[in-house]
Amino acid sequence: MLLQDTALIYGRYLRQSLRSRIALLFGVLTPLLYLLFFGPLLTDLPLGGRGSSWQVLVPGLLLQLGLFGALFAGFLIIIEKSQGVVERMRVTPVSRLALLLGRVLRDATVFVFQAVLLVLAAVAMGLRAPLAGVLIGFAFVALLTVSLASLSYALAMKVRTPQEFGPLINAVSMPSMLLSGLMLPMTLGPSWLDVLSHVMPLRYLVDAMRDAYVGSYATPHMLYGVVVAVALAGLAVTVGTRVFRTSGA
Repeated sequence: MLLQDTALIYGRYLRQSLRSRIALLFGVLTPLLYLLFFGPLLTDLPLGGRGSSWQVLVPGLLLQLGLFGALFAGFLIIIEKSQGVVERMRVTPVSRLALLLGRVLRDATVFVFQAVLLVLAAVAMGLRAPLAGVLIGFAFVALLTVSLASLSYALAMKVRTPQEFGPLINAVSMPSMLLSGLMLPMTLGPSWLDVLSHVMPLRYLVDAMRDAYVGSYATPHMLYGVVVAVALAGLAVTVGTRVFRTSGA
């Protein structure tokens, strides 16, 4: 029943996304602009890591796509609460876990699709990375999306208006971007900043993806990245499901 319910919710929201093709394509616009206008500035610069500047920048942009997209996914819940959609779903026999999983799996599908478009654009600009590393990167994007979208939906169930939700998300997203080394490796900064960045879970995903993009799979960074990504996804889905079960619409 859980699989059937999840597939039902997933299909409903995926069809909504497919009907909004402009939003689907424009969701990748910000990382694409970074790729086009910021990437060439890094060419031939010593970035303190293995591989080319594209192998440093592209993994960060892919995770940036998941970070900002998934964190703001909760706006949909706020709209649905105001229209009574959430209340009608909660009185059905559909599993509360399915109500969450259907949504976050749709988000993961959308952002992985956008990540594919971004990688294709990066390849056209000079990115060279092993196929296995690229596929591992997509898996990290999917796990990050599941984690952050689950937490975003849980938070959206607790707040009443978009005016409350937006500032809270910005307070999380900006430090996460700045302290995780999405744009440039944190090792380029002062030692105190590099140490501080290790409190950010996203830092471990960034380091693991950059290793994958240069073909290094059996590294401590990869191990830490996988453990953090899986643990964060499990914790976030657990929290999100509990909120869906207990929060009023």
